[in-house]
Amino acid sequence: MNNAFWKSAGYQLVKRDERGWLSLTPDYLRAYFTRPEIHPVDDSCGNEHRLFEKLMADPFAAVSSSELEAIVDKDAADNYRIILRFRNHLVAHGTIEGAYAALFMGEPIRIPPVFIDQMVHLILRNILEDCSDPFQLRTAELFFREQAVMTGEEQLMLADQEIVEMRSEAGFGSLGQLLAESGTPMREVSLDVMTEENCSLYWERSDQFDMAVDFRFTQPAQDAFGQVIQQWIHHFLKVETRITAVKSVKDEKWSWHVGCDAESTRIMNALYEGKTLSEDVIYRLLALYRLEFLEYSEIMDTMRSKPVYLGLAMNADRKLVMKPQNLLTNLPLMATS
Repeated sequence: MNNAFWKSAGYQLVKRDERGWLSLTPDYLRAYFTRPEIHPVDDSCGNEHRLFEKLMADPFAAVSSSELEAIVDKDAADNYRIILRFRNHLVAHGTIEGAYAALFMGEPIRIPPVFIDQMVHLILRNILEDCSDPFQLRTAELFFREQAVMTGEEQLMLADQEIVEMRSEAGFGSLGQLLAESGTPMREVSLDVMTEENCSLYWERSDQFDMAVDFRFTQPAQDAFGQVIQQWIHHFLKVETRITAVKSVKDEKWSWHVGCDAESTRIMNALYEGKTLSEDVIYRLLALYRLEFLEYSEIMDTMRSKPVYLGLAMNADRKLVMKPQNLLTNLPLMATS
């Protein structure tokens, strides 16, 4: 097994606590203070340099409003306010997981989306520490990186949206356009498609996010994604589940569902309510899963022995933008005091 993956997640900067969650450390905070938006440049004012040095010496140091107001560059001061708000949220909860879960407890979210994605990246690096399956790692990227979706006859490919855009700007053209215009098989264009034969390449390329994946039903990626969801739920909620990819929902007693993104939530809500949807909308559903609880101590009484259906969909722009928090906040668990 090779666990040298996702070095960019910052896993080396944190430590596991007794629960297996990631404790906040000075080094983790220093990594944020050295971001380009924060790190002073030569012509930054003395007050900005002094504040930076103070925080590098003690990342947990209190910062007064007067220290921020004294910074000449007001954009830099605003950047410090954002990063300090993030720091204070992390400090208030002590662990990366605790800070992430707290974001979805009803209070307004005042953390930049990119920071939330970075938290998810790091949490999954922790969850998958002992993973030996590259397909699980590749599909885990869906949790924190937007995907471009390519569909066609006998084809459902996911590729990292940022990488697709970079390749397009470099003159390679959109993968979707290449496929549509030339009929070129995916593995012959600029991104490699992960297969059982080449999946070992992922270990050395994991931080490049440049491998596309076949996400059709019965393919390894769909099953691997379900296994990642199982681990995500257990890590946070300590609930054992079994998640199986299904072709469709044929359940007269359909009682509960969770969309893993905004589009699948909308589609599944409509189907549950018996509404008729156009083929174009139904086509956006990329995957469906049946979640079964393996123990019931934390499950609502009305949902014991009943499955939960999960959906994953692309939006009208053929993008997949997952909301992994839905898997933590929308399951039929008993309320805790």
